[in-house]
Amino acid sequence: MEMYKHEFIEFLESAGVLKFGDFTAKSGRKIPYFINAGDIKTGEQIMRLGHFYAKAYMDNLGDRKTVLFGPAYKGIPIAVSAAAALAGNGLDLPFCFNRKEAKDHGEGGVLVGYKPQPGEEVVIVEDVITAGTAIRESMEILSSLDNVKVAACLIMVNRGEKGLTDKSAMAEIEEEFGFPVYSVVDVYDIIEYLEEKPSNRENVERIRNYLKVNGAKR
Repeated sequence: MEMYKHEFIEFLESAGVLKFGDFTAKSGRKIPYFINAGDIKTGEQIMRLGHFYAKAYMDNLGDRKTVLFGPAYKGIPIAVSAAAALAGNGLDLPFCFNRKEAKDHGEGGVLVGYKPQPGEEVVIVEDVITAGTAIRESMEILSSLDNVKVAACLIMVNRGEKGLTDKSAMAEIEEEFGFPVYSVVDVYDIIEYLEEKPSNRENVERIRNYLKVNGAKR
């Protein structure tokens, strides 16, 4: 595992974003670990998160000029922090996010921040993909823009779980919309990280057992 991935998982755990225990996902599945970007709550934490997203962006997209789109609500601080971190690395990208309800006064509309122009590409930045609902909602907004193409989606963790089929939710999104989904880390990176300490044996076993039932085909 690359060092930055190890550091990222360590950061997620120390910030309380990555938790282990008994949780229920939106899908109704009983899951042995939980990831919640909403637990990022300090300036230093959001700054560090942005740097990890920037690293993943440059690893997968290089210096490609796109517009970062953060779906409300959790995607908003991710888009802002990633844009700031990328600018610090010499890649100054515009960003935008959506309102939950369209504004009918002032400047109006659904988008806040930069409005993607015809011919431009957008990268959606999110925390995780479970059933793909947030991505589909984002596509409804972005597909209404004139000649704007979604180039990719960048998320925090690939859970490695089945979506609506035996394929992963990430793979289903890629197939449905025709753009790649990249993650900073995946669940197998988390397992590798946990295996470094014997005290994590129970969590590793529970995650592996969960994936035997709910894991997507690799």
